[in-house]
Amino acid sequence: MHVIVVGCGRVGSELAGNLEAQGHSVSIIDKNANALRRLLPGFRGRRIVGFGFDQEHLVEAGIKEAGALAAVTNGDNSNILAARIARETFGVERVVARIYDPRRAVIYERLGIPTVATVSWTVDQVQRRLLPGDLPSEWTDPSGNIALMERILPDAWAGKKLADLELPGRFHVAGLTRLGAAEVVRADTIGQQGDIVYFMATADAAEDLDRRLTEGGGH
Repeated sequence: MHVIVVGCGRVGSELAGNLEAQGHSVSIIDKNANALRRLLPGFRGRRIVGFGFDQEHLVEAGIKEAGALAAVTNGDNSNILAARIARETFGVERVVARIYDPRRAVIYERLGIPTVATVSWTVDQVQRRLLPGDLPSEWTDPSGNIALMERILPDAWAGKKLADLELPGRFHVAGLTRLGAAEVVRADTIGQQGDIVYFMATADAAEDLDRRLTEGGGH
């Protein structure tokens, strides 16, 4: 797949290198020619000095054959404009915009433009490490209906089927991290002490989930 990356800062240059290493063809656009020096010496993709919201520069980058575009400059307006032009003018199905203002991110998500809200994500991750267990969910979808919730498995559930933790219509076990390795939970997966378990849940299910965990008995 051909991917266009708008912005060659630390994020954009690393993203472009990763995508190329995975076998994709990549074009990268930045208004500053010096920024393109951040690319790895062996980068084979197109390098365009210009703006990601300029249609001529996008065409030069191969937008007509692109399958995806990521706008990751330092400007919210530039990123969302580049993403919207890619989606609405050129019909690129997969777009994502890096957004610093979390209030804007929510608005654009609801308009169908996937965003990465840098500030809110960083604050959330720092808080989780400072105060583990203090935040009810790891991720919530833009509509606020579904959440990914992370919990440390209580010792009382060690040796029991994790599937017994589920409450249909409220939450189910999606995966776990055990000794640093993540895995998808199967119907017969047995919990172990120290497991970190991930639940897909309705956004208001945190109290029900915590109550279920404290029961410690399965069915």
